[in-house]
Amino acid sequence: MTQKNPFDILFEPVDIGPVTAPNRFYQVPHCTGLGHANPAAEVALRATKAEGGWGVVCTQEVEIHPSSEISPFLEGRIWDDADIPAHRAMTDAVHEHGALAGIELVHNGLHAANLSSRVAPMGPSHRPVDLLHPIQTRAMNLTDIKALKQWYVDAAKRSVDAGFDIVYVYAGHNMATLMHFLLPRYNNRIDNYGGTLKNRVRLLQETLSDVKDAVGGQCAVALRLAVDELMGAEGLQADDEGREIVTMLADIPDLWDVNISGWDNDSATARFEPAEGYQEQYTAFVKDLVKVPVVGVGRFTSPEAMVSQVKRGVLDFIGAARPSIADPFLPNKIASGQAEHIRECIGCNICVASDNIIAPIRCTQNPTMGEEWKRGWHPEKSRQTDKPEQTLVVGGGPAGLECALQLSLRGFPVLLAEASLELGGRVLRESLLPGLSSYRRVRDYRQNKLLQAPLVQIAFDNKLDAQAVIDTEIKHVFVATGACWDDSGLGRQHPMGISRTADAIPVLTPDSFGSITAQSKRVIVYDDDHYYMGGVIAEALCQKGHIVTYVTSANSVSAWTEHTLEQHKIQARLLKLGIEVITAQRVLEINAQGVSFANVYSSIPCEVESSCVVLVTSKTPDNSVIDTLQTMQDDNKANFTTLSAVGDCLAPSTVAAAVYSGHLAARSLYANEEQKLYRREMVLHQSAENVHQSD
Repeated sequence: MTQKNPFDILFEPVDIGPVTAPNRFYQVPHCTGLGHANPAAEVALRATKAEGGWGVVCTQEVEIHPSSEISPFLEGRIWDDADIPAHRAMTDAVHEHGALAGIELVHNGLHAANLSSRVAPMGPSHRPVDLLHPIQTRAMNLTDIKALKQWYVDAAKRSVDAGFDIVYVYAGHNMATLMHFLLPRYNNRIDNYGGTLKNRVRLLQETLSDVKDAVGGQCAVALRLAVDELMGAEGLQADDEGREIVTMLADIPDLWDVNISGWDNDSATARFEPAEGYQEQYTAFVKDLVKVPVVGVGRFTSPEAMVSQVKRGVLDFIGAARPSIADPFLPNKIASGQAEHIRECIGCNICVASDNIIAPIRCTQNPTMGEEWKRGWHPEKSRQTDKPEQTLVVGGGPAGLECALQLSLRGFPVLLAEASLELGGRVLRESLLPGLSSYRRVRDYRQNKLLQAPLVQIAFDNKLDAQAVIDTEIKHVFVATGACWDDSGLGRQHPMGISRTADAIPVLTPDSFGSITAQSKRVIVYDDDHYYMGGVIAEALCQKGHIVTYVTSANSVSAWTEHTLEQHKIQARLLKLGIEVITAQRVLEINAQGVSFANVYSSIPCEVESSCVVLVTSKTPDNSVIDTLQTMQDDNKANFTTLSAVGDCLAPSTVAAAVYSGHLAARSLYANEEQKLYRREMVLHQSAENVHQSD
């Protein structure tokens, strides 16, 4: 008797109003940093998800009108019929693989500064926009409200024409006019659209009904609603008005997409929400109140957790944004019994940061994300070589592991030389720090694949110098020896390093801070790096009982993590731990008593006593091997066909950048010049003679 697949329930078809999803895997709307400016790249990205088995594949938020555009951020647009062809290309590509296509229609309201259209933003009441612009929304009148509903209707009809199977009405993440109307802190109206909850829900209810009438059963209508803001009584709460709103609207949508707000809570990093299904405590009630399917998220990566959600009646669809980015083929791997080969999301939010810095999406685990059209990369397929010559990868950190894996997948024999007894390099070390255990997944996925690869030989405890590399007689060499944290203090504020007296307190780095003894009770962590490392080290030292002072040259703790949606959480955690935080400081001198600082704005001095200091400033590439090899090659003392530095030994950066570097190097071996480049999407401009020149 054939044993039943324990995950079969995930592959059952589910009706969503007039359409049927082929399975329960649902890629919820998520941004890509591609949007309306890069339609071909957007199509390829979504098509890859559909090919990978996601039964529903949705767009990012799609603006319905120029009165609500969030330039310079690149989201979708469906302002008029001219936008339909780009969306039609996406739906055709998704349908080709048997999946449903969904579009998330949005009017951003006070979340949009309208920097491009220069239309005065509008919302339920007069309020500043929630971005750092000196702009306020104007309070919508009844004519505006009527227009807004018509814009939704028009956008819904265009969505049908574009071939979408699911049309979203969006009221989530504190980023939509329809959600702003629900919240008393934004809505102080005294007409039928303000005051009581019934009145505050009215616009959402009317818009939902109008959109459903407009599509006329040609596609499903979904409501994406944040049911809790994690603000207590100051915001929407699941056990209060959140429940009441769901009850009021229960019978209107064909599907409920429920989550928590804002985006920093919905897409919380693993550092602050390590468990799968962390939103269940807030969203589980919805299934009991509605008769239509419910989709929700929770950074699901294990099929067992997914099955549990369905069997316990929490969700009908397993929603995913980040897990579908880390592994677009997650559903197919579960279906084929290869769940152990899933590239599990590590919850680092480098994907989110890409959108926030207005860059194309990227992923630490999946270096092909966003490169599907641009470079023609596929997450599960690599161009096979017709020259299967031996290759050598020196270093088993994230760059070396990815490089070795991709070389082997392309058919190259690989010798991977690792200086230590374990693979992983920086991700293995960083995974031991507070909140970063998921980083080990970067190593685990690649190690698992490499150990099963017949073309790969791993040499542990094998620190190769330049001569040892030459002695292997291998002609394709990739050096991934990483980098170490600099102890001179060289960085943004101190391009020449930091001065210290002869009797200065000990200076350590993230590589050596573990040697701090119990006698070194007072410790300064100086952060001129601004990503996660400085804050994590301060937390780790505090947990060990040290009295920690965190000092930074920025205006806030771990300032760059604003882009990964966790800066405020990191700063709050350090303060709750009793860590003293001093911002906007440069170092004058490290001396016998501690460190002398000066404010970066006023130059007012500040003395902090300490028994040692940890400098988190910059890294020095470990490039001695590659530099020596390059010199020997230049002097005709060595002859390599390929000699390439990858990852941090080329240019220290994020883990995502290291993985990408290794992947790119492997894909580039024996690639022609055209394959080494990437395609650009070109905008066709009107010719000069057709442009009207006004006086």
